[in-house]
Amino acid sequence: MSNDSGLLMVGLDMGGTHIDGVIIKDGKVYKTIKRVVDKNDLFTTIWSTLKELLHDVQYTSIARINLSTTINTNAIVEDITPPIGMLLSSGPGMKNDFSSIKGCIQFLSGSIDHRGVEVEELNIGELYKSLELFTRERISHTAVVTKFSNRNPEHELSIKKMIEDDMDSVTVGHRMSGILNFPRRVYTSYLNAAVYSSFQTFATHINESLQREGIKAPIYILKADGGTMDLHSAHSRPVETILSGPSASFLGFMALTSIKEDAILLDIGGTTTDIFFLSDGVPLFDPLGATIAEYKTLVRALYSVSIGLGGDSSIKIEDNNLIIGPMRKGMPYAFLGPEVTPTDAMIHLGLIKGVTTKEKALAKEGISTLAEQLNISPIETSRFILSQVAHTIKTTTDTLLEQINSKPVYTVKELLHGKRVVPTSVHVIGGPSAVFQSLLEKEYQLPTFVPHNAGVANAVGAALATPTTDITLLADTSIGKLSVPEVGVYEDIDRDYTLEMATERVISLLKMSAINMDSVDENIEYEIIEESCFTMVKGFSTVGKNIRVMGQIRPGLIQTLIGDMSDES
Repeated sequence: MSNDSGLLMVGLDMGGTHIDGVIIKDGKVYKTIKRVVDKNDLFTTIWSTLKELLHDVQYTSIARINLSTTINTNAIVEDITPPIGMLLSSGPGMKNDFSSIKGCIQFLSGSIDHRGVEVEELNIGELYKSLELFTRERISHTAVVTKFSNRNPEHELSIKKMIEDDMDSVTVGHRMSGILNFPRRVYTSYLNAAVYSSFQTFATHINESLQREGIKAPIYILKADGGTMDLHSAHSRPVETILSGPSASFLGFMALTSIKEDAILLDIGGTTTDIFFLSDGVPLFDPLGATIAEYKTLVRALYSVSIGLGGDSSIKIEDNNLIIGPMRKGMPYAFLGPEVTPTDAMIHLGLIKGVTTKEKALAKEGISTLAEQLNISPIETSRFILSQVAHTIKTTTDTLLEQINSKPVYTVKELLHGKRVVPTSVHVIGGPSAVFQSLLEKEYQLPTFVPHNAGVANAVGAALATPTTDITLLADTSIGKLSVPEVGVYEDIDRDYTLEMATERVISLLKMSAINMDSVDENIEYEIIEESCFTMVKGFSTVGKNIRVMGQIRPGLIQTLIGDMSDES
């Protein structure tokens, strides 16, 4: 068991529509909060929510604050990221097409081969011309990726050193992943640079909110694989947090339910619906890396798909067909928004509590406009809208299941040969989950469950996420040096240092990190997520081995809930 007994764990989830918060105390949900996000004033949104959530709480009793957010994901999906300067060195051979990247792409001469040997020196003149172009285009964030930088990062580091004084941020590809996949490393680096500003803004608002209240508890943010990283570490790798929202959703499911079978998990929010699948109660996993918008990355992630369909999705009629989503144009019509949404249908049917008479009248007005075009009654229109949402979710999961079962099934634990995912139940969280329970049960023809506290499940998942850390060991036997930068380890090694020795060293350092983070738990697990060892050659002679091992504390829940509140806050 964790040694956090008696302390409070705080979870904060910032979505595109709402910000949710929870406090977990003694294994129970102690307090919850849900507030509307003001996109024009994120600081006040975060600060006021934290202040209200932590009212009457002794700050010294807070063990940690865990965060999740969809801000970075939304920025990518909505195409509101700044243009990025890409400095790429792909070496000889066919050039890759990176035209989907938003910004300026400059291919530089100079290359390092698969052995980590420099084949062609960098062309400094090309580099400075590229920098002049970026200045003219007012580009302040760059990513530098050379094809075999995971074998030898010398070129990337040299470029970074020459341009970092002129840029607000410089992402280097070898720090994103050690896996040999140049296109995915390029896209991962691009997204890291693209969300740098939005993440810094979010992190600054969080830190300022806590400082204003005098809160000094450790702060972590969820990663796409369900693990966590401290907020400071996330500054250099914000791409790891892009799918923190869905990972919080999944952990919320695990905290609020006990599922042992193949199942479908749905998180229906105001802007999107996230879809997950379980195989014998274990989540599926993206083996190569997450696909974010159109970009295939090397970001380790739970398998999830997000569709633009939620309670606040805009509704229109085209050629007598009802179109719901994928865009959210603002608040529901009942709350003075620009277009009718499924939330308006829920209000008109009396399915949402705490709505004023004026808001009910506005919802009816908006629904009636659609009803006239469809030539049916407002009540029938409202029911039709909600049934269409459920039907769209069902058809999407059918398509995803076909794709999943057409190739090997990967879970977070293992590769399952010959396994087919055949769900026997559906589980739903999110604000409108209770409204859709019966509709989804009818669509799926499967038992459909909504857990208690489903409306703030993401925040519950965030609060209970195990504090994790990842570390990367780099060893070069040709120079006899070993380094693990994350924990400040720099050691001399012999020429006969092996991959097995490196793996054992990583595990021992992870155990020490767990102790330092107060995460000692008899069930804690460690995993190696990347490892490579290749022989370095100079001329015609072997000069040593280059070893890279990346490990982490396995993501999961720090504890399971032993009870719930009787009433929602």
